Amino acid sequence: MSLRKEKFLALASIDYQGLSNEELRALFRKTLKSGMHGLCSSPYEEGQKPGDQLSEAQIRRRLEIIKPYTDWIRSFSCTDGNELIPRIAKEMGLKTLVGAWLGDDTAINDKELEGLISLCHQGYVDVAAVGNEVMYRGDLNEAELLDKLYYVKASIKDLDIPVGYVDAYYEFQDRPAITEACDVILANCYPFWEGCDLDYSLLYMKDMYNKAKTAGNGKRVIITETGWPSQGTNLQGAFPSEENAIKYFINTQKWSQEEDIEIFYFSSFDESWKVGAEGDVGAYWGIWDKEENLKY
Repeated sequence: MSLRKEKFLALASIDYQGLSNEELRALFRKTLKSGMHGLCSSPYEEGQKPGDQLSEAQIRRRLEIIKPYTDWIRSFSCTDGNELIPRIAKEMGLKTLVGAWLGDDTAINDKELEGLISLCHQGYVDVAAVGNEVMYRGDLNEAELLDKLYYVKASIKDLDIPVGYVDAYYEFQDRPAITEACDVILANCYPFWEGCDLDYSLLYMKDMYNKAKTAGNGKRVIITETGWPSQGTNLQGAFPSEENAIKYFINTQKWSQEEDIEIFYFSSFDESWKVGAEGDVGAYWGIWDKEENLKY
């Protein structure tokens, strides 16, 4: 007989059986210290929300906290001070995935796109993202999004910057025209939001990634968001807790390193404003809390 050479999907990256809470925290800190591919930026302080003006001081302070642990930073907008994130990140030696936030306001969309294009031409962008979950929210139709994607691509065609669109992994299966327009597939993969038990979440995320990869037909695939909340109400079999958040983080980073998967973990800091859209779990996705203290 001969051994199969394929790599099998694993339920978890390591055996956590019998580990105490303090041992889990120590393993978390060891994993964090070893570094990760990318982190999603969380620039909003307590009392702030999207649309508020961000200061250079707060962005610089938060990037200083996270820069020892990540190679890349992902930003979500190019207005209201968010445009400072890639500038300061580049100054600190980080690579950047920079997003233009698109919604149903034409004037804001135009400002976001021009901001992204400007940042690209100034050398602050390594990967450009035109929109985040616009199809999921229904803010634009497919034709409108495609127009914006192709506009950005044409505006930076002389630059060596891949352009993509961020959405849930399954959108790239369901919308081949958008997938075709992307240079890189930017897929959000959240086992939690599909009610997956923590014990099966790594297997589930691998399946999400592989579906995006199949849809991309050879294109580079980046997991632009994944994470697990540390507090809040459960969603079917997915239960928020410190223990589950720690295990999910460790599993994700081990897979990322072993298989060379590009993953941006969500998120860097807890942000209270997110409860409006996501319920009570929205405030607890960070590795650091809202006071900028490491949670585990």
